[in-house]
Amino acid sequence: MSNQTYTSTTFPRRIHSGYHPEGHVQGIAIDEAGGFIYFSFTTILLKTDLAGNPVGSVCNIVGHLGCITFDPDRRRVYGSLELKHDAIGRGIVSRTGKELAEEDAFYLVSFDCDAITSMNMDAEITDADGRSVMTALYLPDVVKDYSETDEVSGKPHRYGCSGIDGTAYGPVFGAAPDSEKKITVCYGVYSDVEREDNDHQVILQYDPAMIDELGKPLTQAAPHHNGYPCEARYFFHTGNTTYGVQNLEYDPFTRTYLVAVYTGKKESFTNYPLFFIDAAIAPVESELMGRDGERGLLLAAARPTPAVSETGGCWFGLGQTGVYAFGNGTYAFSQHMNRVEEGGKRTQASEVILYRADPASNSVFTEV
Repeated sequence: MSNQTYTSTTFPRRIHSGYHPEGHVQGIAIDEAGGFIYFSFTTILLKTDLAGNPVGSVCNIVGHLGCITFDPDRRRVYGSLELKHDAIGRGIVSRTGKELAEEDAFYLVSFDCDAITSMNMDAEITDADGRSVMTALYLPDVVKDYSETDEVSGKPHRYGCSGIDGTAYGPVFGAAPDSEKKITVCYGVYSDVEREDNDHQVILQYDPAMIDELGKPLTQAAPHHNGYPCEARYFFHTGNTTYGVQNLEYDPFTRTYLVAVYTGKKESFTNYPLFFIDAAIAPVESELMGRDGERGLLLAAARPTPAVSETGGCWFGLGQTGVYAFGNGTYAFSQHMNRVEEGGKRTQASEVILYRADPASNSVFTEV
C-alpha cells in the first residue's frame, strides 16, 4: 500500500488505464486508502496506481468478468463472472482460444488485492497451501434462471436472465447506513421486445464473509459448484434493458444505488441509461408487473436531484463501464475508449473522469 490516503479532493481529475488487447472495460473499483484503481477488462483484472501506471494484473479468465466493487474492510475486489455459451461467451472463447467447460456457470469472484503484486498472475494458479489470488462462489439461483424456461412467457431464460453483471458493496435495502454491508449482484437481461415478463432488474444479495468462506479456486475447464442460495432476491421495475444492469454502485451521500444500463428498446418505456434505487426504503412485497400474478420484493426508485424522473431515471450517459461513489457528492465515472493498432488489432482503454453531483444540472452530474 502507498503512504497516502486519497480522497475526492486529492483524487486526479482524470486517470487513463492504458490500452489493452482485451475486451472493453466492464467496471472499476477504487482503493482510496491504498491509492489503487482496479479495471475489469472482461478477461483480465488490471491494478494501477492513480497515475494509471500498471501495478499488477490477473489473467487467464476465460469467461466474462463484469462489474467489480471494492470492500475496504476485507481488502478484496468482488466481481461477477459468467462462464456461458451464448454469443458473448462464444466470442470470448474464440478470441482467447482457451478451453471452457460445456456447462454454463455463474460466480461471484473474490480477488486478494494485496496479493496482486505483478503482471499476468494466473487466476487459476494456487500456491503450496492451495491459495489463489482469485476464488469463486457458485450461484445456483442464477444458473437455474438462466437455464430454465420462463413459466410466464414460455421463452428461454427465466426473467430473460442472461447471467450477471452489476455488482456493488453496500447495505441491505431499508437498513441503516452503518449496518452490515452485503455484496449485491444484478442479473443481465436479454433484450426482447416481444415478451412482457422481462421488465424488472433482478437483484441478489450475499454476505461477503460467506463468499470468502465458501468460495474456492476455480478451474474454468471444470467448474466447481461450491456456493449457496442468495440471501435475498429483489426486483426493480425499469422496463426491459439491453443486457440488464451493467454497473451498480452504492452511494452513501444520497443513500441510493446507481443503476447503469444499456438502454432498452421497448417504446412503452422512457429507456433511461441511468436509474437510482432508494436504499433507505425497505422493499415491499408486491405483485410484479408482467409476471402473471407472481409476487416479489419490489425496490423503490429514488430522486436524488430534480432532474431525475419519478421512475428514478435520468439521461446521464456514463456509468455503463464503471462508476465509483466517494460518499461526499463526488464520483468517478469510466469512459470507454478504443483504437485500432497497426496491423488492425483493436485495443481498449478506460478514461476515469471525476464528477460532482449538481442538483441544478439537467444531467445530474457535472465534470469537476
